[in-house]
Amino acid sequence: MMYEFLISRRHLMAPRRNAFVSFITLLSVAGVMIGVMALIIVIAVMSGFENDIKTRILGVESHIVLFHHAGAIHDYDQVVDRITRSESVEAALPFIVTQVMLRSSSGVTGGVLRGIDPLLASETMRVFEPIDSLEEKLRPRGEDNADGSGASPGIILGKELAGRLGVGEGDVVYLVLSMGALSPVGHMPAVKRFEVTAIFEAGMHDFDSAFAFVHLKEAQRILHMEETVSGIEIRVKDIYKARDIADAIVAGLGYPFYARDWMTMNQNLFAALKLEKVVMFIILTLIVLVAAFNIASSLIMIVMNKKKEIGILKAMGATRKSIRRIFVLEGMLIGGVGTALGVLLGIIACLLLKRYHFIELSSDVYYITTLPVQLEWLDVSIIAVAALTICYLATIYPASQASKVNPVEAIRYG
Repeated sequence: MMYEFLISRRHLMAPRRNAFVSFITLLSVAGVMIGVMALIIVIAVMSGFENDIKTRILGVESHIVLFHHAGAIHDYDQVVDRITRSESVEAALPFIVTQVMLRSSSGVTGGVLRGIDPLLASETMRVFEPIDSLEEKLRPRGEDNADGSGASPGIILGKELAGRLGVGEGDVVYLVLSMGALSPVGHMPAVKRFEVTAIFEAGMHDFDSAFAFVHLKEAQRILHMEETVSGIEIRVKDIYKARDIADAIVAGLGYPFYARDWMTMNQNLFAALKLEKVVMFIILTLIVLVAAFNIASSLIMIVMNKKKEIGILKAMGATRKSIRRIFVLEGMLIGGVGTALGVLLGIIACLLLKRYHFIELSSDVYYITTLPVQLEWLDVSIIAVAALTICYLATIYPASQASKVNPVEAIRYG
């Protein structure tokens, strides 16, 4: 064992006459511990929110969306076949999207109509996982019945959109389309009758309050887009390589195709979440910084109380570097113990929050009812290293002052 470490440990185990120094030392340990613990918990909760939002977005949106500069994509079956040949692509889903007005007996509201293939959507879109028999629910227009009436095509509404319309499963809604026919009184919008066959909940207000899904063939029929689609959604095996895969797909298909990946489409949202995470890290690091001032104060008082011992050590041959190392080790022992306790308590708190969900959130305000926690070891490591670095910086000045003590004066007046 280095003698510097041995002396450092003995200094921290101060006798009763230096009880105040010991108290300041304990406060320093507690401050570092609370700061590190708070950082780990807050960053884990924010990572959980980010991951939860990412999961919910990708439950409705695809990883890549392929468009055509001319608008509609013709011969989309061939394009889908070329895309799915890539080993990095899981599935490709052609779709049609347009804005519509929806009307029911209880109200009128705007929405976004999406036409999809139910067979492909049930395999690629997580938002439809709780819905059984999706192909049956998104049935296109049926044949005329014996009584001369036609079976209405099915439509699936977002939960909040259905609430605004005041409808549930089995009710009828009408789609009002801008494209219609000329009449003696002018241009009349087209009105199409649909039956609500299911209601989905993505957990995101933008989706639940706006989206309505119908069968792709039905959307093509009412929008007069036979054999064309608005775009093609693509799901890939590695979502973090979506941008590179999108570039490769566009390069293979050539102009006038272009693609957007999920990170680009939600860039502002994830940039805001990342900025918030960084700001919270900086703010909570101030707790550790305050504890570091306590460490510096504690070391300064130890230096003042141990001047005679420092002088004796120098007279015995200890170098300025060794004296400096003694007090740096003292500060690092305080910071190391506080950081270790903070990391341990922070991890335990995160595991308890993740398992027992004893903190509940109001469902009227948040889209979730419990705190989402995702503990990432990289974040824990960064927090621990940052805390130890701050503690080290706090030891530089007291250690430097200790190394400058004159041994003759220290022994004479100590």
